[in-house]
Amino acid sequence: MRVALIHDFLTQYGGAEKVLEAFHQIWPNAPVFTLFYNKKVMGNMFRDWDIRVSPIQNLPFAVKKYRWYLPLMPAAIERFDLSQFDIVISDSSAYSKGVIIQPHTTHISYIHSPTRYLWSDAYTYLQGLSGAEKLFKRILPPILTQLRQWDFIAAQRPDYIIANSDFVAHRIEKYYRRKPDTVIHPPVETDKFYISDKIEDYFLIVSRFRPYKRVDVAIKAFNKLKIPLKIIGTGDDRGLKSIAGPHIEFIGFVDDRKKAEYMANAKAFIHPQEEDFGITSIESMAAGRPVIAYRAGGALETVIDGKTGKFFNEQTWESLAEAVIKFKSNEFDAQTIQNHARTFSKDQFKSKIKSFVKNYVQDK
Repeated sequence: MRVALIHDFLTQYGGAEKVLEAFHQIWPNAPVFTLFYNKKVMGNMFRDWDIRVSPIQNLPFAVKKYRWYLPLMPAAIERFDLSQFDIVISDSSAYSKGVIIQPHTTHISYIHSPTRYLWSDAYTYLQGLSGAEKLFKRILPPILTQLRQWDFIAAQRPDYIIANSDFVAHRIEKYYRRKPDTVIHPPVETDKFYISDKIEDYFLIVSRFRPYKRVDVAIKAFNKLKIPLKIIGTGDDRGLKSIAGPHIEFIGFVDDRKKAEYMANAKAFIHPQEEDFGITSIESMAAGRPVIAYRAGGALETVIDGKTGKFFNEQTWESLAEAVIKFKSNEFDAQTIQNHARTFSKDQFKSKIKSFVKNYVQDK
């Protein structure tokens, strides 16, 4: 059985790349087809893999200024020659679901989300353009309309669709008019985290600094509460630092070992955003620490209110602050929280993926 893996971009390391790693562990000889591969950013990760990139990779500034080449991406993903493979598995939050395959090939697409900047976040995407990219604001809307049409058609191509959460499954039905075949939550490396006997006086956020992550809501809440909040993350944090008071500490990037330590020693993990799933919340629970989460998105599938965390109902600093004030650490059992987190482990993910392939592909 010859397997190929399709991935949108290898330009940063996040949840999608963790899914790709799990796929590659199941099928270690499978080549990975991707639009861009930034070796400098990815470092030693994926160094020994068979990675095959699109022709866009060789265009000027393509890896860093990918928005310049949005109109070329559909044709580039369709250009990959997958004729020699029996099974094609794409993990997609944008283009990889649109590959074209031969009649004898089965295509399974693991969808992280319908393409955000084409559907649910189209307006925010345009508003977020800055610097030289503002020049593209006037010409982007008709380009995005064409890409939206292609994206809908591309979503009809896979033989089977797996959604990464029930929340995403509903969005797939809404935007692509197609019901996913199943939901399999993404893999979380729960074995990297541990329960600590030493709980310190701080709350924690681990996040990339993007507008939808709503780190600003947490900063405003903890400014008012005058309670310590530590923030681990990378990206443009200038706007966030400008509103942060003396009780807010920006830690920046940390390795996995240090992240596990911060999570194990925190009073609780703060999750102010609406996520498709929310891997960092599961990581916190793997360390036995409860999550204070906005009642929306993937958190509804991962956080058990009153058992592994607490919800707040409005995405405002006032609602979050009220939840923090009412939070009592001694109401939660660390071992119960960790046991729940382990149901989302990488081993569980790989077992479910292998079973899906066996039941839907190999046995037919």
